[in-house]
Amino acid sequence: MLSPVEHLPVLIVAISLLSAFTILTVGWRNKDACPFISIATIIIQLVMAIFVLHHVLTKGTIYYWLGGWSPPWGIEYVVDALNAYVLAILLFLALVCVMYSKRSIEHELPRQIVSFYVLFQLLVTGLCGVTVTGDIFNMYVFIEIFSLSAYALIASRGKIALKASFTYLVLGAIGACFFLLGIGFLYAITGTLNIHDLSLILPSYYENRAVQAAFVFFTVGLSIKMALFPLHTWLPDAHSFAPSEISAMLSGIIIEVSTYAFIRVCFSVYTVDFITRYVPIFDFLCWLSALGIIIGSILAIAQYNLKRMLA
Repeated sequence: MLSPVEHLPVLIVAISLLSAFTILTVGWRNKDACPFISIATIIIQLVMAIFVLHHVLTKGTIYYWLGGWSPPWGIEYVVDALNAYVLAILLFLALVCVMYSKRSIEHELPRQIVSFYVLFQLLVTGLCGVTVTGDIFNMYVFIEIFSLSAYALIASRGKIALKASFTYLVLGAIGACFFLLGIGFLYAITGTLNIHDLSLILPSYYENRAVQAAFVFFTVGLSIKMALFPLHTWLPDAHSFAPSEISAMLSGIIIEVSTYAFIRVCFSVYTVDFITRYVPIFDFLCWLSALGIIIGSILAIAQYNLKRMLA
């Protein structure tokens, strides 16, 4: 029988989603209540995440089967030390952003307070879902939830932000298609979407071209989400035109959660042995990262907009 703490990962995701609908309902009558509902929700989530982190560090990994369906038939949430830390950090940063947002949004988006906080909670829902899920298709679904929320939040600044949001949407959709193609290839080979099952089945198929192609698709798709050079072209405009809180979420949380998803694919779905023997991309990624640092620094010097310079 599961302990109360072991139910918290699914509750963290569920209450954030419920909060979005609550804000939508309450906000039409009293929009001033929206930031307080959002702040209270994220505080509760953060407290839950701290309990989860303590449980994982003292008693081990949490496995939760949604609806009681055992994997691979059902969706499994798996929380180990890595994603427990990521979950706590992202909720802490989200809390800082939403606490700052009250005065800022009243000034920047006075007519869109309700929609902003609804989308913000959906954004947090997607980020938390990506972090705790142990199912790779479920990860894709949550990536799409936070991506769609981010597109809308960036566009909320009006006409000046529409181009930036549209560029992000197009590139994000391409990245999502690559990620989904990778999932399709793996499912065709293994017949499962559970990350743990994939890690057990895939080693015998490492020489299969479809398995290798799937890894390349995952890498390209998540590189766009991570804004890895040279697939980062959406980032400067998105930072420049997004509300300040969303700029902070983009650089402080969204890109980092996408990086976490890439780490999961590399070391939980695949293994170090596969990457070093069959698809040696780490040297290539290191060169891209180095070029990104150098070229990004040169381009930043020429910028006059502070947010664009930081992006």
